[in-house]
Amino acid sequence: MNTSAYGNGTLPAGVRSRMIHGVNGLDVHILEAGYESTGRPLAVLLHGFPDLAYGWRHVMPLLAAAGYHVVAPDQRGFGRTTGWASDYDAPLAPFSLLNTVRDCLALVSALGYRQTGMLVGHDFGSPVAAYCALTRPDFFPSVVLMSAPFPGVPPLPFDTADGDATTEPANADHQKLAAALAALHPPREYYQQYLSTRHANDDMWHPPQGLHAFLRAFYYVKSADWPGNAPHPLKSRAAEELAQMPTYYVMDLGKTMPQTIAPFQPSAAEARDCKWLTEAELGVYVEEFGRTGFQGALQTYRVYTDRDLNAELRLFSGKTIDVPSLFLGGTSDWGPFSSPGALDLMRTKSTTKLTGIEMIDGAGHWIQQEQPARLSERLLAFARETGGIAGVGG
Repeated sequence: MNTSAYGNGTLPAGVRSRMIHGVNGLDVHILEAGYESTGRPLAVLLHGFPDLAYGWRHVMPLLAAAGYHVVAPDQRGFGRTTGWASDYDAPLAPFSLLNTVRDCLALVSALGYRQTGMLVGHDFGSPVAAYCALTRPDFFPSVVLMSAPFPGVPPLPFDTADGDATTEPANADHQKLAAALAALHPPREYYQQYLSTRHANDDMWHPPQGLHAFLRAFYYVKSADWPGNAPHPLKSRAAEELAQMPTYYVMDLGKTMPQTIAPFQPSAAEARDCKWLTEAELGVYVEEFGRTGFQGALQTYRVYTDRDLNAELRLFSGKTIDVPSLFLGGTSDWGPFSSPGALDLMRTKSTTKLTGIEMIDGAGHWIQQEQPARLSERLLAFARETGGIAGVGG
């Protein structure tokens, strides 16, 4: 695939597009900055949903100017990375968290590094980065998690030898939550449950308002530009508590995501005035998702409730993230609170060297696009505080 014209002229100077072949069964598309000289520490930036390596375009030159070799891949299921199946009925195992960790590990190795100098994961990229740091701290000696807190590894049943060792299905909690949300007035549905359905891909790939309008509204409503975002901690995962979140997180039951987002469509003037996602930049997302659809990206949500793939994580039950870590969110981002209690678990249980939990002003969910300068300053400060420098080769 020709990537020379990637970005339709919107990539910042010094950021290039290229393919890395033979990475854990994938041909991985990356954006790259700071590649002109050797010996630089490697910064790996992992995107979430529905995003791409392209979402890091404004951060990459800033980190490169500070001395890093910066790499942002299109993750498995996204963009121009190939080697994954976009079929709803395809096996989910390749999309498991531990296999996406292998993707990241293999990419670092393919680039000729034994360690990262910086690892950052946003949204779905956050659990990938968390498990990278937890399982291979030798390769990933520090980690920054954005928007999605890491609550810890699923536990093994404990002290059951003389009692009832029966366990509920892996998705039992999800089923109970779905029933509780459906019983509300009006009935509701958690967005992850919707995104796991067979029809979600076609709903979003071919929305009635068109893909361009859908993506514009989706990025807008989850940003600091939408005045309706006023996130705050929730007391529990009870349906009544979760229902306080906007409908793009806790949807009206029976509505598609395009139907949910449609009332929040920004005006033509608001779209024109959006400096962090211009019409030309939005066009890159429309082109990429228009070509691939969303199913590869949506496989991630189905992994969360798969019994076998969740059981795989229990190999690491009781382990914590023991490298220096930092959590960042946006002051207008509901992401840090969408899993009630997860932030507290990061403080008390799932990490041992957490340096801070911080919210970046003027940002919603898309921190790296909305506030790239503020984010880069914080990433570089964390690297200075923790000595996050690593060499090339072995």
